[in-house]
Amino acid sequence: VQLQASGGGLVQAGGSLRLSCAASGRTFGNYRMGWFRQAPGKEREFVASISRSGVNTYYADSVKGRFTISRDNPKNTVYLDINSLKPEDTAVYYCAAATVVSRTPSEYVRWGQGTQVTVSS
Repeated sequence: VQLQASGGGLVQAGGSLRLSCAASGRTFGNYRMGWFRQAPGKEREFVASISRSGVNTYYADSVKGRFTISRDNPKNTVYLDINSLKPEDTAVYYCAAATVVSRTPSEYVRWGQGTQVTVSS
């Protein structure tokens, strides 16, 4: 599966964005999907993940209640809805695919190219 992330941009604090990650291929439904982010000078960190069916979701404590991950398997797309944005949410956001439930980047086998989210104060 190949992944293409989009939807980033420059927003004011308190604003919202919807990130999308489109997958190619017929095996999208076989993968758990995750979103990670990496700010300048920092390590890539887990943001959210979702099970293959979309029933189970997992979030980093720092985004719980503000971010929502979802997926549309017929459309081969996973989404990340981001609300109440804060300047500290500024980062490159990556979508990724894994064969296991995980918060660890090394366990994700496919990565998108990233989309920049910049939040101004």
